[in-house]
Amino acid sequence: MQTAELFDAARGLSDRIVALRRAIHAEPELGLQTPMTSAKVRQALTGLPLEWREGGATTGMVATLKGTAPASGQTRRVLLRGDMDALPMPEQTGLEFASTIEGRMHACGHDTHTAMLAGAAELLAARRSEFSGEIQFMFQPGEEGHHGARFMLEDGLIDPLPDAAFALHIMPNAPFGVVAGKSGPLMAAADQFDIRITGKGGHASMPHDTHDPVPAAAALVTALQTMVTRRFNAADAVIVTVTQLIAGTTHNVIPDTAELRGTMRSLSPRHREQLHTLIRETAQGIAQANGVEAEVKITPGFPVTICDPRAVDLGRQAVLDTLGQHSWSDLPAPIMGAEDFAYLLEKVPGAMFFLGVAPEGDDWHSCCGIHSSRMHVDEAALPHGTAVLSACALRFLDQGFGGAAN
Repeated sequence: MQTAELFDAARGLSDRIVALRRAIHAEPELGLQTPMTSAKVRQALTGLPLEWREGGATTGMVATLKGTAPASGQTRRVLLRGDMDALPMPEQTGLEFASTIEGRMHACGHDTHTAMLAGAAELLAARRSEFSGEIQFMFQPGEEGHHGARFMLEDGLIDPLPDAAFALHIMPNAPFGVVAGKSGPLMAAADQFDIRITGKGGHASMPHDTHDPVPAAAALVTALQTMVTRRFNAADAVIVTVTQLIAGTTHNVIPDTAELRGTMRSLSPRHREQLHTLIRETAQGIAQANGVEAEVKITPGFPVTICDPRAVDLGRQAVLDTLGQHSWSDLPAPIMGAEDFAYLLEKVPGAMFFLGVAPEGDDWHSCCGIHSSRMHVDEAALPHGTAVLSACALRFLDQGFGGAAN
């Protein structure tokens, strides 16, 4: 099959893709356990020649499709991934299929990712006589901070590892049907810090009899910002954001402790390690200068999402061949959000791409972004994603990262 025909085939599945997306959207699940979502996926793909692997710490599933075409040379294995979990937040979209579970919403598009991936499984299963090799469809829970991809790897659900891996993430405030990507760092590593400053409290009218932790906490907020601008090259982005400063109980009592919490983002493993060291050193230095003590706890999050240039080139060509000459956009800079597909890309060459799903014809600049309670998706864009995932898989199985077909 020519890749240009994949788009027509994906549009032929549009009703099924949209129906699955809406069913998942209406019953969002959180974290590593998404049994209802997993069951919906299994039901949608009933009867297809897929070999399923599941179990372990999550409700994640990997479905393997084996091509039946005679192999003319090396056979390859490629993985396509879609995440399944939602966010703990209210929905205010007014959609007829809005969340029926209070305090939960698919506000990051994982319902669409799963539906597009299921569509790709159906599309490719109908054409397995046209390729050799294997396609792994990874349905993953726990992307929203729960390290679901890492757990699925540790549980052996992706064993043997594929030769390449691809994923799509929708963007509701990006042009309809346009796919964007870039080589190298695509998304940041995201780690958390908790800093507890301990002094000696007392009466607010007698600060000289105390070791006040509040000035140390305030100085530390400023010092962390200065550290970023003075110790790191601005061209290689590093972000430290203090999101909580907690101290005291009333207006006339100096507290014993003050706590700072926040996030740090970096685009290289080297800067990530350096950032951890500098935060500890800065906190200890400020504390010592103020006669108090600082305890620093750093909780590692997702690593940097780094896209292989060969995979990006393959994806770019697959998009252009499948969707047309105005369907690709080079992303000018990384996004400082984080993504646990990074765990796959640490082990396997591959890439993630962004699919614009702003309503066709609307001013996409004004659309609500991901993690908004009013986020809206133009479902007509979903077959674009199914077609692109399918095209990436077929192109890699046919030619690897080589360029011309074998």
